[in-house]
Amino acid sequence: MKKADWILILCVAVVAALFAIPQTHCAEGFNWATAHHPYIMAFFKFAILATLGEMLALRIREGVYNKKGFGVLPRMMVWGFLGMCIAMAMVIFKVGVPAFLGSLGWHDAATLFGAAEFSWGKLGVAFAVSVLMNSIFAPVMMTFHKCTDIHITDNGGTVRGLLRPMKMRDIFAHKVNWDMQWNFVIKKTIPLFWFPAHTITFILPANLQMLFAALLGVALGLILAIKK
Repeated sequence: MKKADWILILCVAVVAALFAIPQTHCAEGFNWATAHHPYIMAFFKFAILATLGEMLALRIREGVYNKKGFGVLPRMMVWGFLGMCIAMAMVIFKVGVPAFLGSLGWHDAATLFGAAEFSWGKLGVAFAVSVLMNSIFAPVMMTFHKCTDIHITDNGGTVRGLLRPMKMRDIFAHKVNWDMQWNFVIKKTIPLFWFPAHTITFILPANLQMLFAALLGVALGLILAIKK
């Protein structure tokens, strides 16, 4: 392993220790911030963890965590914005899907989903929330994210380049690898990875859901790297 790998491992170990040791109060502060500032916390969770997933993917593909034109800071900004969008979508679907199931006759769906204890009914509602959110929201978000990746690369990986107008027609028509985007990212990762992964997300305690969702971004980055 390279020096950068050991630095990353050390950083992860230090952060894990800070949260594991009660005297540091990191876990308490994290839970308080998540409860009182959910969208700000979503920004930082995804900006850090999902970008780390992309950096790990780059490490697997090319042997480095960063390179000229990769644009770590612009990617963090995009992921932070997407993190807030994901947090919003989770609120909408967590409330809307149980209400929808209730309109179909599953009248205690919302009660089961909101219960603290695990049950098969809660698992079923969580799966329904995951399926609908990932079928309706995820393809749009994933495609937008792919376009921003291309835009960042085309503009040298700079923050100023990120703020330039995106040439969406050119990106859609000529630069998105639709075979990869449609046949693998959407058709395979959504049903095979995101459906079960977000089912687990929605049965976790509320203060851990966005963190787990951001960690899934790390896992997906590794999956995409292996695919490539």
